[in-house]
Amino acid sequence: MSRRTTVLACLVSSILLTVATAAPAAAATPASEWDYVALGDSYSSGVGAPGQSGTCLRSPNAYPGLWNAANHPATYRSVACSGATTGSLRSSQLSALNQGTDLVTVTIGGNDVGFASTIITCTLSSDSGCAAKVDEALEMLEDEMPATFDATYREIRGKAPNARVVVLGYPILFDETAPSCGFAGMSIPKRKSINKGAAELNKVIKARSQAAGFIWSDVTDEFAGHGICGPSAWLHGLTLIPPTDSFHPTSNGYKYGYLPALNSVLP
Repeated sequence: MSRRTTVLACLVSSILLTVATAAPAAAATPASEWDYVALGDSYSSGVGAPGQSGTCLRSPNAYPGLWNAANHPATYRSVACSGATTGSLRSSQLSALNQGTDLVTVTIGGNDVGFASTIITCTLSSDSGCAAKVDEALEMLEDEMPATFDATYREIRGKAPNARVVVLGYPILFDETAPSCGFAGMSIPKRKSINKGAAELNKVIKARSQAAGFIWSDVTDEFAGHGICGPSAWLHGLTLIPPTDSFHPTSNGYKYGYLPALNSVLP
């Protein structure tokens, strides 16, 4: 073998070795052998779906439970919790992770920028008051959240160094074309303001999760045409019983929105 051929062979071997060692452990084994942990807020715990229980309002009909039922991983645990922020995730959920964790999924960030208070303000105030509240959240998103996401993702990676980590975004909540949105429904200007905020939040989450080396899964395509006020909504509008379901996915939203978005980025 010539010196040139030997050098080329060594280079190819080195590249293959690097790729093999850099790939998440989950990629080398079938899903039935994975240890799966679901982290996050109400969009991961399953608020809005049937079967919610406990103080965290976890449901087996959330996308993590649906994925578990379809794929039968070796182990599955959801520690996602309604109302979770990046801070509470880091303090109370990361203990579920370890070096053997193969798959992690997470939705987080909406509560950090005031999802609930923004919805309440927009429901009760004028169009301009809603827009001002959304702009306030966007200022925080720009100034504070990139560093907060970076720190959160570093801690997830530190606790689960070998895992495939999938970060899922949030749906665009409202149909913007329907002239009426039901009792106490949002005006079209309010809907546009809230949708703008969700789109900007997704942009930041996407950028920071990809910078961390995680897998980003956008759910906006899956939920397109199924916003609140639309003819085929996969999200609850203002709900009185239980009120916590308000502005969260329905069972169809988890089954036909979030679950396909997760499946689309997994082998």
